[in-house]
Amino acid sequence: MTTSTDQMEHSSDSGLGPRTTTLLRFATAGSVDDGKSTLVGRLLHDSKSVLADQLEAVEHASRSRGQDAPDLALLTDGLRAEREQGITIDVAYRYFATPRRRFILADTPGHVQYTRNMVTGASTAELAVVLVDARNGVVEQTRRHAAVAALLRVPHVVLAVNKMDLVDYQESVFAAIAEEFTTYASELGVPEITAIPISALLGDNVVDPSTSMDWYAGPTVLEHLETVEISHDVAGHHARFPVQYVIRPQTSEHPDYRGYAGQIAAGVLRAGQEVTVLPSGRTSTITGIDLLGTRVETAWAPQSVTLLLADDIDISRGELIVPSDAVPGSSQDVEATVCHVADTPLTVGQRVLLKHTTRTVKAIVKEIPSRLTLDDLSQHPNPEQLVANDIGRVKVRTAEPLALDAYADSRRTGSFLLIDPADGTTLAAGMAGESFVKA
Repeated sequence: MTTSTDQMEHSSDSGLGPRTTTLLRFATAGSVDDGKSTLVGRLLHDSKSVLADQLEAVEHASRSRGQDAPDLALLTDGLRAEREQGITIDVAYRYFATPRRRFILADTPGHVQYTRNMVTGASTAELAVVLVDARNGVVEQTRRHAAVAALLRVPHVVLAVNKMDLVDYQESVFAAIAEEFTTYASELGVPEITAIPISALLGDNVVDPSTSMDWYAGPTVLEHLETVEISHDVAGHHARFPVQYVIRPQTSEHPDYRGYAGQIAAGVLRAGQEVTVLPSGRTSTITGIDLLGTRVETAWAPQSVTLLLADDIDISRGELIVPSDAVPGSSQDVEATVCHVADTPLTVGQRVLLKHTTRTVKAIVKEIPSRLTLDDLSQHPNPEQLVANDIGRVKVRTAEPLALDAYADSRRTGSFLLIDPADGTTLAAGMAGESFVKA
């Protein structure tokens, strides 16, 4: 596998050859006043990703508040309440690019009561940047953010030790914080942790290397974001294809065309491959794969394609096409870790809808065995209900069998939503199978 510097990623085991991967999704998290919004603003500003009118608006707003220099945090805190309170409330998605890579940034809140927002922002992230104030070190909320990153199986975590200018750029301060955080996150199972000393306010080690910390020889934040290897090992996952739409033009040009459209959730699909359709269990063979109007022999996640099968099978939205030699088990009993995101509680006996990929089925919450305390990772048994921002274990019984993978094996096909059938409100985001286990 080459690095992202070359903007190429090889999947040699799958026989696909190189393919371009220029997009990195990452999330930021940090306690209140750790300088997270300033870091994001500095990252956008110094990477020349801010439009002139945006910068002018920030400069005007800063002057009206009596500040001499532009407050770069205003580039990210877009809600009126955020600006007034000086805090981040909602998840803000920012898009920017450098010559090496394109980025989608989810800027998430730091308050405890917005844990659900961090879960939302980090659920699709391949990297999380966790900020720590160098004066305060690792605090309770830092441990929460590390736990959420581990729970969501975020493969890369960057510890940005901010405000180094306020501790005289002391290497010993940075080293102590980095060791404490790395030890804790490693126990949670975070596979890769990179610690970087920064000053977001002054720009040290954000985009440009710091001249005040010559003892640090590692990458800047942007350099690490540009070069971190993001694995899309398509051969390492069994193929999963949730059907979104059945295409039947029934025109004179395509009188017998029947295609099954959707986005490949995991793995590789090939023409000639024998597949099984779930939940029916019917089998067939892929006779063709259409990608952007072109017939191809091979396709892989996350491409959107249309599959053509040899047999005329009754297939509709919500069904799952998988390789016949890698059929997942189906069950009506789902045990998972969920983050409750609604303002109304989730209770035992509650009737819900469970949405998995493109399929939605009726379900009932049979049991809530425990609620997780993120401060020390202890389990509070039988809480009876989960309220907003709670993370806990649930057992759900579905009206129809579902083919869920373990979240540890596939973040896409191991996740689901619990929905209020009355008004369509999302109640909880779920991760099937075991939660993280401390080493």
